[in-house]
Amino acid sequence: MARRLLAIRPGGIGDCILSFPAIESLRARCDYLEVWVPRAIVPLIHFADRVRPISATGLDLVGIPGIDPPHGLLNEFDEIVTWYGSNRDEFRQATQHLHIEFHAALPPADSAAHAVDFFCQQLNAPARNPQIQTDTAKRDFIAIHPFSGSARKNWPLAHYDSLAKTLGNVEWCASLEQSLGERTPALITHDLGELAQWLAQAKLYIGNDSGITHLAAAVGTPVLAIFQASHPRIWAPRGPHIRIFENPAIETILHAVQLSC
Repeated sequence: MARRLLAIRPGGIGDCILSFPAIESLRARCDYLEVWVPRAIVPLIHFADRVRPISATGLDLVGIPGIDPPHGLLNEFDEIVTWYGSNRDEFRQATQHLHIEFHAALPPADSAAHAVDFFCQQLNAPARNPQIQTDTAKRDFIAIHPFSGSARKNWPLAHYDSLAKTLGNVEWCASLEQSLGERTPALITHDLGELAQWLAQAKLYIGNDSGITHLAAAVGTPVLAIFQASHPRIWAPRGPHIRIFENPAIETILHAVQLSC
């Protein structure tokens, strides 16, 4: 068993959340687990002894000729498991003296396995649903996040407006750079910890294939996930109350809301 183990996980919100079960399984391999992730993900990790933003470690400087990065941080660990640097030959060469285990950061497009299962298989760990603990009471509202990392994955915004008009008890959420216009009430934030608490309060969540949809599932809120372009076989949110829809009509989602609430 390693005394000190470091896990490095870059990537988007959904990629990171879907790898949480795999990363948490590393606790069984060490006495001390430290995790490096994108800054936005830091508030979501409660299973490690320490969490640092990758941007604060100098990791991106490792292996670049003529630049002396802070190697000391990496040398503090008996073992490193990383989804970072697999395709950077200079990084591999600069870290070859370390006990380091590289893994692919994403499942292949033709993968037969869901992303959660893929990441857990990499570490020979049992697969389970991502879980993020919150301490908040439920309220009577439906949360909607109508965006994603790609416009082609977005169900038309007008469809979400039709849902909100029909349902009535809707609250919206978005990041600071995503415009909700006059849609209210709304939570506009970059703080994923705050957003996780807010999503946990909702009685239902509706959204596209996005990191926020995975976050809603991970806090245990029932989810209606709308897929337009990506493959739910690989990227569907995992949770106890998840329903997946591919290119649905508005009426289909309205009916699903009635069944869920």
